[in-house]
Amino acid sequence: MREKDLGADLRAVLITKDEIDSRLAELAAEIDARYDGRDVLIVGVLKGAVMVMADLARALATPVTMDWMAISSYGAGTQSSGVVRILKDLDTDIKDKHVLIVEDIIDSGLTLSWLLANLGSREPASLEIVTLLRKPDAAKVDIDVRWVGFDIPNEFVVGYGLDYGEKYRNLPFVGTLAPHVYGG
Repeated sequence: MREKDLGADLRAVLITKDEIDSRLAELAAEIDARYDGRDVLIVGVLKGAVMVMADLARALATPVTMDWMAISSYGAGTQSSGVVRILKDLDTDIKDKHVLIVEDIIDSGLTLSWLLANLGSREPASLEIVTLLRKPDAAKVDIDVRWVGFDIPNEFVVGYGLDYGEKYRNLPFVGTLAPHVYGG
């Protein structure tokens, strides 16, 4: 799906595909340096992190295994509900493993805070976070995020795995939608 395919539904492109690709390559180099000589389990948070996880994994030189976890704190709208539930747990025992959580976006941090506590209780050797996007102005809890691709304004964004009503995930960029899309 391309920018022009959205027509009037697209308000703005915030981060281009080239900018994402370049930043993921930089993050991969930093992650490779951090885990030099160690095996790493990368844990993607479904569904949004699919694109980030796939592209980051391909950019890494470090040997990795992958697993997925699905947790939810969102309904069909644009605001977090604050209630977290596990939709799909890990298939892998993470005890004594180096675990890297791969996120698409961190806004309030409430869901990720819950996930860190949950995974931390499983006794990994290390537990770090990489996220493509972070909204510092939306943070409600302080989370130590080791790697951040881009800090963005506190706006609802779509593309590169992020959706609105399960649409727009396949955009190769991150953008904002026009108000009429939300019924405004």
